[in-house]
Amino acid sequence: MIGQEHIVKTLTNAISRKMISHAYLFSGPRGSGKTSLARLLAKAVNCQNRKDGEFEPCNKCSSCLEIMKGRSMDLIEIDAASHRGIDDIRELRDGIRFTPTKSKYKVFIFDECHQFSKDAANALLKTLEEPPEHAIFILATTQVHKMISTIISRCQRFDFWKLRLPEIVKKITFISKKENVKIEKPALELIALNAGGSFRDAESLLNQLFTLHRDSKKEIKAEDIKDLLGLVEIELVSKFTDFLCDKKTFKAINYLNEINEKGLNLEEFAKTLVNYLRKALILKIMEDGGNPVSVQGYMSGLTNEEIQTLKRQAGNFKEEDLIRIVNVFLEAQNKMKYSPIPQLPLELGIVEVCGVV
Repeated sequence: MIGQEHIVKTLTNAISRKMISHAYLFSGPRGSGKTSLARLLAKAVNCQNRKDGEFEPCNKCSSCLEIMKGRSMDLIEIDAASHRGIDDIRELRDGIRFTPTKSKYKVFIFDECHQFSKDAANALLKTLEEPPEHAIFILATTQVHKMISTIISRCQRFDFWKLRLPEIVKKITFISKKENVKIEKPALELIALNAGGSFRDAESLLNQLFTLHRDSKKEIKAEDIKDLLGLVEIELVSKFTDFLCDKKTFKAINYLNEINEKGLNLEEFAKTLVNYLRKALILKIMEDGGNPVSVQGYMSGLTNEEIQTLKRQAGNFKEEDLIRIVNVFLEAQNKMKYSPIPQLPLELGIVEVCGVV
């Protein structure tokens, strides 16, 4: 597990000290490891070779192997999105009474449990209030605010954090070495950056990259990632921002149409532009507040030269002007989805920005 050390520490202490709870609630963003940790917990509590005072499963006993291969009779995973009715919970309650087939505990993992209907949630609550000794319930959700408070109060709640860039990079670097695939660090950082804090998304991008370059013996470069994802070069957005700084309306519109004619995805361009302008706004706010050191964490994906260019561009605007510009192009990005002419919302945004600022 990566990035969730606060949860792992608590659970490993509980396992080694035999302080297992009957119900856990894992809440947090998608791809942060909720279901993976639930399976690891199930494997650890049922490991046949684990000694007193230990918490790590052996991965060799029949219980561990069955869970790893997804065929354990005592690990039941339920998707609440497709089994959300009261009849499903009633059927489950009938099965909970039976003792485990061969393990110490029968572990139930409820994925996206916030999608249970009201009646189903109340039926599950009754089970959580009077659970059999051999049952452990692990509820995973991305929207804990939609769950009824009485269920939350009967679980040990653990909040998962969104994974940070260095944590994702470290993990996918480990995977790349295991797969004997050479990838340069900027390429790995680009994958992590586009994963949005989700390791699952990063792993999917990595698998896609492996498939594309499996037979190639060359080191995979950042340019290969950009081609695969259709990403927009920062240089293009930076040059476009220079036209905004100089209020060159015609040149900005002409430049936009030039890159459109070259086949660049304008929606991806708008997304990158909004993110770039956001960083300019943060840079302006932080430096005006006299705290330039903390800016670095927001500048991920930019080289030192690009940060200096962004700093120069941000200096052309007041803070309120940058707020207005970000809002203009954010609105333009949203309108592009429904516009008969894809570049029109961006062109109108250019006219508004260069005419007002």
